[in-house]
Amino acid sequence: MGVTGTCGYRTASGRGTSKMADDPVRAGASHTAGSSGNERSRRRLHSLETLLTEQRSRIAEYVTAHAVPVREPHPDARTPSPPSPVPAPEPPARELLDALPLPTMVVRPVLDAEGSVADFSYLGENIAARNHSARRLPPEALPPWAGAVPLWERFPHMVDTPVPRMLTAAHRTGRAQGPESAEWSLPGPGEQTVRIGGEVRVVPCGGVLLLIWEHGDSARRGRASQHLVRVSWVDWNLGDGSVEASAELCDVLGLPEPHPMPDLLELGRMVTADSLKPLYRAVRGVLLRDQDIVDCELRLPPPYNRIVRFVAEPVGPKSGPVWTVRAVLHDVTEDRRSRALAERAVAQARAQRERADTVAEVAERLRQTVLPSLPAELARYGIETSVVYRTEAPTARVGGDWYKTRVLPTGQVLVALGDARGHGLDAVTLMAKLRFALVGLAFTGEPVELLTSWLNAVACDDGDESTATAIIAHYSPSPCLLRWTCAGHPPPVLVRDRRAHLLDPPPGGPGIPLGVLTGESYVAAETALSPDDVVLLYSDGMIERRDSDPDRDTARLLRAAESYARDGIPPGGRALNTYVRDLVRHLIGPHPGDDSTILAFRVMGGEDDGH
Repeated sequence: MGVTGTCGYRTASGRGTSKMADDPVRAGASHTAGSSGNERSRRRLHSLETLLTEQRSRIAEYVTAHAVPVREPHPDARTPSPPSPVPAPEPPARELLDALPLPTMVVRPVLDAEGSVADFSYLGENIAARNHSARRLPPEALPPWAGAVPLWERFPHMVDTPVPRMLTAAHRTGRAQGPESAEWSLPGPGEQTVRIGGEVRVVPCGGVLLLIWEHGDSARRGRASQHLVRVSWVDWNLGDGSVEASAELCDVLGLPEPHPMPDLLELGRMVTADSLKPLYRAVRGVLLRDQDIVDCELRLPPPYNRIVRFVAEPVGPKSGPVWTVRAVLHDVTEDRRSRALAERAVAQARAQRERADTVAEVAERLRQTVLPSLPAELARYGIETSVVYRTEAPTARVGGDWYKTRVLPTGQVLVALGDARGHGLDAVTLMAKLRFALVGLAFTGEPVELLTSWLNAVACDDGDESTATAIIAHYSPSPCLLRWTCAGHPPPVLVRDRRAHLLDPPPGGPGIPLGVLTGESYVAAETALSPDDVVLLYSDGMIERRDSDPDRDTARLLRAAESYARDGIPPGGRALNTYVRDLVRHLIGPHPGDDSTILAFRVMGGEDDGH
């Protein structure tokens, strides 16, 4: 159904009026093309106006050139007498009714003593109505022309539709009513209920009323479809400046009620400055028939708040000028906003990933700088060492695992492994502080109990979030003695004679993690070692699994340590390194769930002792 004049179907829905930081409606357009801020926009608007004016002139010239000439009567010509009228036979009423292409019922008002409508009688229906009924109802449901039957008895559900009101108004005023949407039902075959209805009109005709309906209600469905997908059609007639459009045009453009239907020049004044150029190109392409269909996107800033897709085609004689621009306007505001939000989210995610990658790269380089290689001089003190470190996968985030081996001036060997809380730069920074602090403190020659307490003070001084676990140990080559403290860390494993077990904890149990409480003291455990003993220090990432029991995880480590030592571990650093790598591959596989570190040192046999 076309609408001319004003937009009166409904007010703008207000969709898309929310204010967003990255609103695609507002982006890059602070004023409309018709506002006073932009000289270039005014020139483009003037060009559009000139284009439309010239087209109107071409249409007028074409119409004038193709007008049928009016012959002036000759002064001496005699005016012929009009022919005598020939009476035409009146066609039967039923034939006229059956000639109507739309389903039609014949209804007669039943008046009371005062002449008011008391009821309506159903007299019959035309062929179109019977054919429509035959497709959906049994033949006996609606017998044709059965005589006067009370309408509401024949169609009881019609009472709850606009039909009674329309029939009464048509009888009272003598004017046609509708169209309006109406639906009613009839009993169908078996227990089915058949729906009847559509767009209904009532037309007075010689004392009876014709109830006409367009089954399927295609017009209403068309309007509903346009409303659902926010689409409107419009014809801009350039010859007389008139505008014909569907009722959805105002809502698509964000216009309030009532508002005149905008012509193309007014549309140009509504759009943003950056949308005027594509609009001009689209209109010019239609008028010059450069393209069969033109397509562009227009932005309408506040108070309209719309992004509209403009698709248009030319209408006019093949040999003449285009006299109508026929267009479909589609409100794509929400779609563009959703797309902008998605693109913004993707950009933010990409930026965050790039920042995370940069931080990870810096952290990894820092870790490589502060995590040393194992010193070769350890062999002179009767021990072999091997270390394996794996980062978390698949994120490859660098964690806080750290280790240190160092020969001290006292002749003892410092062996330590720890795990700073968290991942990334913070964890690596804390790890570096603890490791370097331990190296300096160890040269004082103080026992590991005091070293651990001092390291706890360093962590506490770093902040509330700076916590870590650690094993701090001194190995004395003579007599092969390991003194070690535990600050909330998994206890070391001793592999001896192809059997593996945890070292007994210090008296009173392991201490609390570093950085939790100031002034905490720690107690050392002493473990006597024998030639070929292997001690494993490891981080929790080596054994812990999600939703698993810590005791079960530890038992799994011990089984694996024994399994790979069942044939013995041959002497030499290469064999020890192979043992450690096989153990790591068995425990964590190719993709660890956390940073994982294992440090192994072995007391060398007498024949290999270089001390």
